[in-house]
Amino acid sequence: MQPESPLAIEVDTQYVADQSEPAKGRYLFHYTIAITNVSEHSLTLKRRHWLITDGNGEQMEVEGAGVVGETPTLVPGQAFRYTSSVVLPTPLGSMMGHYTLEGGNGAVRAPIPRFRLSMPGALH
Repeated sequence: MQPESPLAIEVDTQYVADQSEPAKGRYLFHYTIAITNVSEHSLTLKRRHWLITDGNGEQMEVEGAGVVGETPTLVPGQAFRYTSSVVLPTPLGSMMGHYTLEGGNGAVRAPIPRFRLSMPGALH
C-alpha cells in the first residue's frame, strides 16, 4: 500500500488560443498548480518530474530542480501556487508526475495525478 502523499495538489488548466498556432501543430497550455503541505513536517520542494503525453500517445519526460525557478519550503498547512506552461503538437494531451521534497524524515515523493490538457471543443 502506498503511503499517503505529504501534499494536497489541485490543478487548473487553460488553453492559450492567442499564443497557439494549430495550423503549425502548436498548442499552448497554462497549468496552475496549488500544493498544500498536509504533513506534520516542514517540506522543501526540491525536484519535479513530469511525464507529458500528447494526443498521438507520444511521451516526453521533463525533470528538474524546483518549480518555476523556486524551491519553496512549506510549513505544515502552508500552500504554494504557481503557473507554468507546456506546448503540445496536438489539441489534446495529459500530464502526470511527482515532486521530490525534503524534510521531516528525509526525502519523500508526492505523486501528481494525471490531468488533462485540451483545447475547447477537442473532446466530444
